[in-house]
Amino acid sequence: MTSILTNNAAMAALSTLRTISSGMETTQKRVSSGFRIENASDNAAYWSIATTMRSDNKALNTVKDALGLGAATTDVAYTALENAISVVDEIKSKITAASEPGVDKSKVQKEIDQLQDQLMSIAKSASFSGQNWVYHQTGTNTASTQAIVGSFNRDNSGNISLTTLEYNTGSSSLIAQTGTTHLTTAGILTKYHTVSYTNSLGATVAAVQATSSVISFDITSMGADLLSLTLAATESALKDMTNAAADVGALNKRIELQKNFVEDLTDSIEAGVGKLVDADMNEESTRLKALQTQQQLGIQALSIANSSSETLLTLFR
Repeated sequence: MTSILTNNAAMAALSTLRTISSGMETTQKRVSSGFRIENASDNAAYWSIATTMRSDNKALNTVKDALGLGAATTDVAYTALENAISVVDEIKSKITAASEPGVDKSKVQKEIDQLQDQLMSIAKSASFSGQNWVYHQTGTNTASTQAIVGSFNRDNSGNISLTTLEYNTGSSSLIAQTGTTHLTTAGILTKYHTVSYTNSLGATVAAVQATSSVISFDITSMGADLLSLTLAATESALKDMTNAAADVGALNKRIELQKNFVEDLTDSIEAGVGKLVDADMNEESTRLKALQTQQQLGIQALSIANSSSETLLTLFR
């Protein structure tokens, strides 16, 4: 039956055209934005996962910055320890030279004074962003455990936490003071080392505390036994400094490894989120071309359906 009031063919063609137009709108939105899932209405589950992982990735980028700051701080501390070791090596050589008969100890001490001043300069200047791991003063910059943020974690239950890399700067402290007074129990170069040494009679003297620190001793009036004790204390300081440098170097390597891991992790998370929500541009462009063709055919079909009623006029002529 043909009716001029109800054009079923036109209604069907119009419905098909609406569906095609809706598909084109969705596809054009994906092509322009690059996202297959941009809003929660597109796919609530995937959108929620992607949003959470993007947030975590921002936190990991902050962790990466914190690791960079930690690496810079440990680099400065290691450089200070390395240079201080070289200076203390020189001091040990001077003490050895002063132990020879006929050597003017006062002249050797003048050289040692300069080396001691250099050690103080190294320690004070080894600061990065307000942190100094080798120079400490009571009440202002005390030795303590420093925590470097190393990772951002999320468990299966959605609980978050931070992993930190910790280091006690008391182990790397070269100079420890209260005001300008050196502490005799802290700081590798300021404390009085307890050592064993061989006296002038060839006997081993065990567990004797040095009478001064590496940063402050004066050999001008020292006898053979006291010179031997000072040399042993200087050697003990060298061992402590070497151990401290090894610890700081190991921490620096750990920071570097963790930083590389965090960089790889952020890239992997970004790629994973992309697989969930990014649009396949090849697929979308092909779909858009097909929909454009369908739209043209739909418009033509609607035009044919609308023109069918015009043929009725010929029956009344």
